[in-house]
Amino acid sequence: MRLETAEQNGTQERRAADALRRCAVTRAPRPKGDLIRFVLGPDGAIVPDLKEKLPGRGVWLTAAHDTVAEAVKRKAFSRALKAEIKSAEGLADQVGTLLTEAALNALAMANKAGQVVFGSSKIEEALGKGRVLALIHASDAAEDGCRKLDGKARAVTGGTGIRAVRAFCADELSLASGRTNVIHAALIQGGAARKFLAAASRVERYRKGISAFADQNGSDTDKE
Repeated sequence: MRLETAEQNGTQERRAADALRRCAVTRAPRPKGDLIRFVLGPDGAIVPDLKEKLPGRGVWLTAAHDTVAEAVKRKAFSRALKAEIKSAEGLADQVGTLLTEAALNALAMANKAGQVVFGSSKIEEALGKGRVLALIHASDAAEDGCRKLDGKARAVTGGTGIRAVRAFCADELSLASGRTNVIHAALIQGGAARKFLAAASRVERYRKGISAFADQNGSDTDKE
């Protein structure tokens, strides 16, 4: 019995270690979900591999705009891959665009699954039924409207409130949902809604930068 427990613990430890990668800039080990993999493309350019499926040796970076920009500045890709890399200027912005597109595609899928509601009355109804996973406010929404819905969310949750996503502008939300002038929406509990929320969280952290990532072993300082 003890042997089985030891083997199980060893398996769990190996799985945990396999799930960690070291950021090529900060040198901090992180869960794969907190990093982005990059590979060398056939044309000698660095390619972000968001789905982690492209062939070749990978370079892992903390999923933060400033970290990717720092990797380009320090030529971290050339050192890690021991190869000449084509100019990667604009890579940090390119990754941000790809993450945004992935999140908006996830929102479109959640909408098709019936897990997004629009319009103040329907949002308030969903809040009252306790069905809301998160609120969505356009980044260019008026503060009064946001405060009103956030206040209703606090009221129905006994003051706790509900997570609000403000990473996307009204035009982006409208295009993703196939509607016009989307300012506010609510995510209804469901798998597709959770996938969008995870993708939106990744966009928010990426834009905020390295400060959005707390190192479990201490501050995430630059060790190079």
